[in-house]
Amino acid sequence: MDLTKRVPVREQDPRARATNFDEVCLGYDEEEAVAEASRCLNCRNPLCQQGCPVSINIPAFIRQIREGNFEAAADVIAQASALPAICGRVCPQETQCEGKCIRGIKGEPVSIGKLERFVADWARNNDYQAAKAGEPNGKKVAIVGSGPAGLTCAGDLALMGYQVTVFEAFHQPGGVLVYGIPEFRLPKDAVVKPEIEKIRKLGVRFETNVIVGRSITIDELLDEQGYDAVFIGTGAGLPKFMNIPGEIANGVYSANEFLTRNNLMKAYRQDSDTPIRCGKKVVVVGGGNVAMDAARTALRLGAETHIVYRRSEAELPARREEVHHAREEGVIFDLLQNPIEILTDENDWVRGMKVIKMELGEPDASGRRRPVEVPGSEYVIDCDTVIMSLGTSPNPMLTSTTQGLEVNSHGCIIAREENGETTRKGVFAGGDAVSGAATVILAMGAGKTAARGIDEYLSGK
Repeated sequence: MDLTKRVPVREQDPRARATNFDEVCLGYDEEEAVAEASRCLNCRNPLCQQGCPVSINIPAFIRQIREGNFEAAADVIAQASALPAICGRVCPQETQCEGKCIRGIKGEPVSIGKLERFVADWARNNDYQAAKAGEPNGKKVAIVGSGPAGLTCAGDLALMGYQVTVFEAFHQPGGVLVYGIPEFRLPKDAVVKPEIEKIRKLGVRFETNVIVGRSITIDELLDEQGYDAVFIGTGAGLPKFMNIPGEIANGVYSANEFLTRNNLMKAYRQDSDTPIRCGKKVVVVGGGNVAMDAARTALRLGAETHIVYRRSEAELPARREEVHHAREEGVIFDLLQNPIEILTDENDWVRGMKVIKMELGEPDASGRRRPVEVPGSEYVIDCDTVIMSLGTSPNPMLTSTTQGLEVNSHGCIIAREENGETTRKGVFAGGDAVSGAATVILAMGAGKTAARGIDEYLSGK
């Protein structure tokens, strides 16, 4: 066995998967997982663990896989992560744990994410629950939002013995895990629901169809409902637009709406009552993971799909794996282009997009080279659907109805990095509601931090 090379991961054939919503990556079997785990050097100073936002003891769980002790591996992961089957699928390991793997210096890094996924899937398939609820301590905590930050905070607090209730605005818990990430990357019934069920088995209650800020306020939770603390993990679901002519035309979606209709409301299925219009040619504007998800979804709905992005491929913020999969499946990348107008027909439906070519100038504040328009290079891309994937910001409804809760100029809740404490006593926050749109694993890290902060606050530490 060449230890410099990863054990390949089985995947659906690109031509087949471009026509279905089944999971693309098929994962490792036991033999493959043990072989890949055998590549780990078991470093004394594990830089991989330092690169993990939730600090999983990576060498320890990989060592247990290598020895065939899959239960023990699940126990190690459960000490740090409530959602390993999800993280193993969607976390950007290449810039975190795997990005720091010593194996990667003279070869390919260990497939830490795929090994985490293997352990989580093994535990689920063998009905093994590693985490156990703590002894009840009589304190109540409300969690607002059931995305990765809220689920992580809820799970950690349950392990400490708190009585936890999670309030979710949608009819299903899971937040971005159910409405944002497509089925072919993160199966809902097979993966997300069982992960949430593990947290439910710790004693966590879920109340859906509750919009905190309208159905009930945070002030009422603390002052009238008897909760000792509140964690806000509502994410950043308010879409951004370019404010160009034609952007309010029929056939223009935000990526959030497009993905929610497909992922949560199952618009891609023949038996769904949720309407979705995906024409013959779709243009997705943006270059992040959400843009890739929207483009790959539109492709599966039968459209010729283009991604328009104003920088080059080197600056694409999406994961390399997602870009690779999109290209394999047939998504067309129109790079160094920027929309300037959406063209419509006499009924105000999209009929095309006028774009201008760009070139890269000097670096901007983000460190990436700034795109500059090329005068006179405008042209039209024929299309009948446009999906805007330009990022999101927090919805102001919750913060505007909570006394003493301060936000910054971007509408994000102000919270202390070391414990998640906000400007309102007893209220903590984390994830995209604080940082702006980021990744699942960073939201989970913020949820863990806030759980520790809440415990210190309520225990008088």
